[in-house]
Amino acid sequence: MKKLFALLAVALLAAGLTGCKTYASRSPAPKKLLVVTTTTGFRHSSIPTLEKMLTQLAQTSGEFTVDFVEQPPGKPPTPRNDAPPAQKAAFQIAEAQWEATLKVTLQQLSPANLKNYDGVVFASTTGDLPIPDRQGLLDWVKAGHAFIGLHAATDTFHGWRGYIDMVGGEFKTHGRQVSVECLNQDPANPATAALGKSWTITQEEIYQFVNYDPAKVHELLILDKHPATGAPGRFPVSWCKDYGAGKVFYTSLGHREDLIDPDPDLKNRVNSVAISQAYRAHVLGGIEWALGIKK
Repeated sequence: MKKLFALLAVALLAAGLTGCKTYASRSPAPKKLLVVTTTTGFRHSSIPTLEKMLTQLAQTSGEFTVDFVEQPPGKPPTPRNDAPPAQKAAFQIAEAQWEATLKVTLQQLSPANLKNYDGVVFASTTGDLPIPDRQGLLDWVKAGHAFIGLHAATDTFHGWRGYIDMVGGEFKTHGRQVSVECLNQDPANPATAALGKSWTITQEEIYQFVNYDPAKVHELLILDKHPATGAPGRFPVSWCKDYGAGKVFYTSLGHREDLIDPDPDLKNRVNSVAISQAYRAHVLGGIEWALGIKK
């Protein structure tokens, strides 16, 4: 009889443990994003606001966590052309030291470290970043991971065609900040589901692209007028695409702080709080799509 009770107890315990495992599987662990905000070219003043937004989206959604690869301090200012030779020489030494620090910082993009993440975000990165393994980054995305590019992510690695092809386009130029009506090309996509048939932004810096083929991406937002001249045409604003087994989401929007931050007391606000909230929904949906959380 004791043996029978013992067997029953073991069976009940096993059933209980199985039940716990089934219950836990309904709440998957948050995905992990590595957010890169380093620059070697122009540095946007809105980068801290993008970092703040991504942190808040991670916290409020509970769907992912964020770690940051941030700009090392101490980047020396470029001297004037008429600066004395000694000042230029000192700058070259300081710049070399800072670039060495940046290279160490970007070791976080090594294939070995990327194994710890489900996706990367390039948030207004610019220039040629000294990442440790360029092909390793592409292979990692292609193997089934996410790449999310915000604003100046297309103003990065201009000489690296593999990166441009992965993202889907390359920044060419922009004009003055203008009001635009973005036309929604896929209201079912998580990145554009909250935007309606069109979404008007009061003021933003609008990018124009080269090395862009609409047949190789899935367009999400476009303009039907040139942002500077108003001439009819088709001008991409945001898109997504498959890259091997991985997924890429890109939005060219994200220059202005008052587009990114819905704080009603933000100084010099031009875009409404509602427009900022729509931008956040756009970015969150793009992240969710790229990570496979939503389809």
